[in-house]
Amino acid sequence: MKPLPDVLKTAIGQRVDLIDTPSLVIDLDAMDRNIQRMADFARKHQVRWRPHAKMHKSAELALQMQRAGAQGVCVQKVSEAEALAAGGVNDIYISNEVVAMPKLQRVARLAALLAARGGRLAIAVDHPEGIERLAETIAQVGTPQPREGHWAAGDSTLIDVFVEIDVGQGRCGVPPGEAAVPLALAVARSRGLRFAGLQAYHGRAQHLAGAAERREAISAVVRAASHTRDLIEATGLPVPLITGSGTGTLVHEAASGVYGELQAGSFLFMDADYARNEREPAQPTFEHALFVKTQVVSVRDTHAVCDAGHKSHAIDSGLPTVALLPPDRSLRYANGGDEHGILHADGPKSRLPALGRMLWLIPGHCDPTVNLHDVMIGVRGGLTMGVVERIIRVDARGALT
Repeated sequence: MKPLPDVLKTAIGQRVDLIDTPSLVIDLDAMDRNIQRMADFARKHQVRWRPHAKMHKSAELALQMQRAGAQGVCVQKVSEAEALAAGGVNDIYISNEVVAMPKLQRVARLAALLAARGGRLAIAVDHPEGIERLAETIAQVGTPQPREGHWAAGDSTLIDVFVEIDVGQGRCGVPPGEAAVPLALAVARSRGLRFAGLQAYHGRAQHLAGAAERREAISAVVRAASHTRDLIEATGLPVPLITGSGTGTLVHEAASGVYGELQAGSFLFMDADYARNEREPAQPTFEHALFVKTQVVSVRDTHAVCDAGHKSHAIDSGLPTVALLPPDRSLRYANGGDEHGILHADGPKSRLPALGRMLWLIPGHCDPTVNLHDVMIGVRGGLTMGVVERIIRVDARGALT
C-alpha cells in the first residue's frame, strides 16, 4: 500500500475549509447516525445486516459497522475480499459467481486464511459446473490447520455457499423454483462446501422512483424466494438463510419474515440517485454523508467552473447535485468534462458563486465514485465549521478481479 501524501499526513486537525480540492469527504457525524439507525432497524426487525463493502471499499469502515452490530461484509470481487481480509475483516461473503480456476484458487486460500483466524468465507453459485470447480479447488489447494499452522495438501475447509436465484435483476442466478433445487443438493453433497441458503437480490428495485413500485416489486421477490425455499426443504435439506435486499427496499425484506439478512450498503453514504426516490415512510432517515469538495476556478457572465469533473465522481446514475445552498441560491451542475464542472444559476434569484468559493457536491452514485479515490477525508463537526478527524483509506480501490 502506497504511503499517504505529506499533505494528508498533516491534514488531521485542520479546518474543513483547508481541505484541498477536489477531495472525497465524509461527514462523520452524518455517517455515524446512519450506522446507528441501520443497527437499530435491524435489531427491531430481528434480522442480520451484512453491509455491501463494494460501496465504501474500506476495511476501517467495515470494522466500524461490525462493532455496531453488522454481521460482516458482502463484496463482489475476490480482490475486494482479499483487500478487506488484509485489513482485518474476517467474515466475508462474495455475493457473486467465480468460475475461473486462478480466481477459485485465491478463493480457497482466502477461505483457509479466514478459517485459521476464526472467520468465514461465503460465495454464490448458479451453475452445476461452478459448484464442481469450487469443490475441486477447495479440495486441491488444501488449507492451513489452525492448531498446527501448516499446510496439508488434500485437507479442506468448509466454505459457505449460497445458491443465487434471479428475482428480477436479470443478471446472475437461476430462475426461482425448481431450477434451484438440484444446485442446493449438489452443494450439500460436495466435500468442503456447506449449503448456506439462497442469494435473492433485486438490484433494479432499489432505484424504482415510487415507493409503491418498490413495494410491489419486492412482494413478488418475497414470494419467489419463499417458494424456492419450500421446494428445497421438501427434499429434507434445510435452507438456513435467505439473504439479499438493498437500501431502497430494506423495509420490505425486513418485514417479510422470509429474509434473515439485509445486504444494504448505500445507506452509509447515500447519493443523489437515492435522494430522487420517493421515501418509504417506514424506512430509517439516512442522511447524505459523502461529498466531493470542489472550488470555483473560473467565472463568466453565464456560468462558473469548478475543479471537480468526471475523474472525481461517477456519472452513471446522473450528475452530482450541489449541496448546502439555500433554495433561492441553488446551482445546477452540468457536464464540464474530466477535470471541470459547469455551474449554472438554477432559479430567478440565484447567482453564480464567486471565484475561489468552496462548494460541496453529492455524487450521483457513491460506489464508483469511491473507487476513483485513494482516501476519504473524515470531518467531524459539519462541513461548515468542522475539522479533519480521520483519513480513511480506500483499501479495495481498483479491486476488479
